[in-house]
Amino acid sequence: MHRGSCLCGAVTFEVAGELRGPDACHCSMCRKVSGHYWASTDMALADLRLNGADKLSWYRSSEKVERGFCSVCGSALFWKPVFKDSIAVAMGAFDAPTGTHLEKHIFVADKGDYYEIADGLPQRPR
Repeated sequence: MHRGSCLCGAVTFEVAGELRGPDACHCSMCRKVSGHYWASTDMALADLRLNGADKLSWYRSSEKVERGFCSVCGSALFWKPVFKDSIAVAMGAFDAPTGTHLEKHIFVADKGDYYEIADGLPQRPR
């Protein structure tokens, strides 16, 4: 069982089983949401047990995607495709240990100019 929460603890969650290897998204929207780049793990929505949903706010950042935030402390927690039953959970919101390692970088064509990606992991332009 993997557990996590927002900064203030108003929103908590649990995920049973192994977590998929996370990716790091460097697109401009993810950078603005997270303050750097967004690292998350994808899963079926049914695999996420959420507590404090009344404190969760959703922002539709594009035609296809919503982003979930704690309405109390502002923690960015989730990235959810509108038309799919899946969700991405922010790696930083999990309590350690997660037992995972970053697997790849995505949207590197849009990455910030203030850092380099030098960890040797696969990099996808989109």
